[in-house]
Amino acid sequence: MRLFMIITFVILATTILLFVFSKLRPDLVAVLSLLALYLSGVITTQQALAGFADSTVILVAALFVVSEGLSRTGITAWLGEQLLQRAGESETRLLIVLVVGTALISSMLSNTGTVAMLVPAAVAAAWRIGSIPSRFLMPMAFGASLGGLLTLIGSPTNIVVSDTLSAAGLPPFGFFEFAKIGVPLLIGAVVLLRFAAPRLLADRPSGDRPVDLQATMSQMAHSYGLMSRLFVLPIPAESDLAGKTLRDLGLGERYGLTVLRIERVRAETSRPLRRRLVPNQFETDEDNELTVPDANTVVRADDKLLVKGTPDAVARAAANLHVPATAVKGDESGLAEVMLSHDVGLAEILVAPRSDYTGHTLADSDIAAKFNVQVISLLRGDHLMPRQRTQLELGDTLLVRGKWTDIERLRDEQTNFVVVGDPQAVARQVVDFGPQAFIAIVALAAMVIMMVTGIVPTVIAALIAAVVMVLGRAVTAEGAYRAINWSTVVLIAAMLPMSTAMEVTGGAEFLANALVQTLGSVGPLAVLAGVFILTSLLSQVMSNTATVVLLAPIVLQTAQQLQSSPYPLMMATAVAAAAAFLTPIASPTNMLVFAPGGYKFGDFSRLGLPLLALVFVISIVLIPIIWPFS
Repeated sequence: MRLFMIITFVILATTILLFVFSKLRPDLVAVLSLLALYLSGVITTQQALAGFADSTVILVAALFVVSEGLSRTGITAWLGEQLLQRAGESETRLLIVLVVGTALISSMLSNTGTVAMLVPAAVAAAWRIGSIPSRFLMPMAFGASLGGLLTLIGSPTNIVVSDTLSAAGLPPFGFFEFAKIGVPLLIGAVVLLRFAAPRLLADRPSGDRPVDLQATMSQMAHSYGLMSRLFVLPIPAESDLAGKTLRDLGLGERYGLTVLRIERVRAETSRPLRRRLVPNQFETDEDNELTVPDANTVVRADDKLLVKGTPDAVARAAANLHVPATAVKGDESGLAEVMLSHDVGLAEILVAPRSDYTGHTLADSDIAAKFNVQVISLLRGDHLMPRQRTQLELGDTLLVRGKWTDIERLRDEQTNFVVVGDPQAVARQVVDFGPQAFIAIVALAAMVIMMVTGIVPTVIAALIAAVVMVLGRAVTAEGAYRAINWSTVVLIAAMLPMSTAMEVTGGAEFLANALVQTLGSVGPLAVLAGVFILTSLLSQVMSNTATVVLLAPIVLQTAQQLQSSPYPLMMATAVAAAAAFLTPIASPTNMLVFAPGGYKFGDFSRLGLPLLALVFVISIVLIPIIWPFS
């Protein structure tokens, strides 16, 4: 067994060196570490693969789906707007808002879930104020870890130390007792991060800038001349047009108009109408769901048709149909709210070199019917072309509107079309609190309640929320699989066997016993410092929950041998486990921000070491005062 312990230490050291200095992907390094432990005989096949069935791994995957549901329904975009409003244009205010906000949320919700939910909003907020995500994501992850020290359920490690006390017949820590040390630690961390983060965190590239919805819509409106071609055609109550389909009206075939939207005021509701573009121009019932009209859509009395077309064509249609026509006047600021929703979107597609549709008109090719989209405009170079009679050529750009799922189908038509940009990124920026948004909020609230009350295990609560997101169409099944960051999942799953190896070989116990035997004769304060250091060091390279599970009984026994109160030592164990700041593999929250922030392995220790030192000093000073040794 001693040989296996030495082998485990060697593999652990090699793994850390590869993480720090290697150009290999972190998830590949983790898999290599797993294979080394198995091939050397340290762990069995079952132990090597157990990480892929571990509840932490399943929890992380489920939370990615929950986060995607919140993002796709506009909740994350709304949250980003709230952050921007409170932070203004200040990097300092945004940093403080993110750290404090994340800490407060993670005190009731899982640290991993909190970070997974806030990363998209934080990235968008950073770009919008002219900064970059790397300046904010790591402090946010650290805030989540410290937020776990505000309540008993804030972290699994808190529950472990409290249950260890209960098992020994001692009163456990109270629900908010951790806040006695957690609040001072959070205040100290905010002050340190406020001044240290801008100086110690290098600017790291982290992929493309997120889509700016308003800028994207403004560019489309300008390129296709949308604002000068939008009109409202109200259908009078006494009109004989009521009851006819759009095909019967012939707006497209006869006049070249596209009906983008039908605003239908519900007779049974007396709610005030919400303005969309400009006053008295285009309004809608708050309960009116945005859909894409088709030829079979029936027009009703008092409907308002938002149409796109040239002024002359609209005037002819209005005159022949005996309805008034009003131009939509205003800027593009309300265009996204009118044209986009959780279900419906816009996209630009280019005609590919070997497209089957070149040489054909839109009517002949029947693109709209085949892909269930509206072709709003046809652009050739800088010139808008008549849609009805223009034959498509290589490089023509079509502005299409339809369900996001139908737009995504166009990506599969790579021989015929090239989809410009990332429509899914645009979809995530749409703030549209429709039925799916309500479902997403309910799923999130239910997950939090289940986690707080412990009705079901945390991982089951997350899985239930993820399933509700899919069944409620907050995210599609395909979107759920795409939302999971599989490299993060593999990394965590492949590193968990290291915790098993440290436990089964006696390596962690060897380190713990050596420390307490060395410092036990010095006094309880020295032991407290030693417990903190050992716990924090082990938490940097193995699961902090596994660390506490391993060390808590030893720490309790040490306190009894010293004839000292166990509470200060047990609290130091919980605090040190939360101070996993030095490596990206120290906690799932660190891993969640590793790729989006574009960080390198050493970036965490650059900022994490001063923060760890601060947490150590505050803990050593306050813990014995709050929980005396005698």
